[in-house]
Amino acid sequence: MEFLLMPFLGTPLWMWATFLLIVLGLLAFDLGVLNKGDHEIGVRESLRLSTLYIALGLAFGGFVWWQSGSGAAAEYWTAFVVEKSLAMDNVFVIAMIFGFFSIPRAYQHRVLFWGILGVIVLRALMIGFGAAIVSSYAWVLYVFAAFLILTGVKMLFTGEKEHDLSTNPALRFIRRHFRVSEHLEGNAFFLRVADGVGKTSWVMTPLFLALIMVELADVVFAVDSIPAVFAITTDPFIVYTSNIFAILGLRALYFALAAILHRFAYLKQALAILLVFIGGKVFAADLLGLEKFPPAWSLGVTFAILGAGVGWSLWKTRGQAAHSIGEN
Repeated sequence: MEFLLMPFLGTPLWMWATFLLIVLGLLAFDLGVLNKGDHEIGVRESLRLSTLYIALGLAFGGFVWWQSGSGAAAEYWTAFVVEKSLAMDNVFVIAMIFGFFSIPRAYQHRVLFWGILGVIVLRALMIGFGAAIVSSYAWVLYVFAAFLILTGVKMLFTGEKEHDLSTNPALRFIRRHFRVSEHLEGNAFFLRVADGVGKTSWVMTPLFLALIMVELADVVFAVDSIPAVFAITTDPFIVYTSNIFAILGLRALYFALAAILHRFAYLKQALAILLVFIGGKVFAADLLGLEKFPPAWSLGVTFAILGAGVGWSLWKTRGQAAHSIGEN
């Protein structure tokens, strides 16, 4: 078993194996126990699941502390909180996707579950590629930092853009080159349809199109979130584990937040300020002659910015009626 002590991307293989076993166990529990059949996930059930996933994600930071010290744990928790906060934007887009394809709430969890499986693979590829670039060209970290500052400033001073999925190039390409059904058939992603000459062919359902669009949306969001986490830490283990633990709870978080997203009206501004801070601290560390910005300070400032954004949002939207998005 000595091979388990061998380092992979700077971290012993047994730590990677422990993380993957936890993730596989959670996915098996989710699919095989919690969601054996199609059903609507209510707010109460969603809140319980969200609490479980957040607790596990935070607890994993204790494991990082045990193995790598308090500094690494602070970096993990900061990355986890940032990724979880940035995932709030995903909820808006996912709700829009489900509304566009008229996906019933009973089938939405199926799309999100398989979508998260795809995200786990895609994030591994993107983070691995990013880690290789940063380790070979240290100056790329400053490019990431500048990109985050510009993104934050743009988010802060530009309004919300309307998304029209009907003009999405990827969706138009799929509909032009593949057979697509206009109607759902239960929870099926594909259908076998007779072509009238004794042959059958596979046809995509709107449920599968929704899955594709959810995956593409995550790739777009990863362009912001992955550089943000690399600006916090360049340790691939912390970058990947914090990303995945934050995303694992996204499905449950979606159902919990779908009806109350309007209460977080000023969260986007807080996230914009947070991106500017994360990018700015990379340059600040050099100006202050530090090897890196102190992880405990990063964690504290992150909580302060997000706490202020959430608190101000809840205060300004108090008394507003709940909205429901993504319902059919």
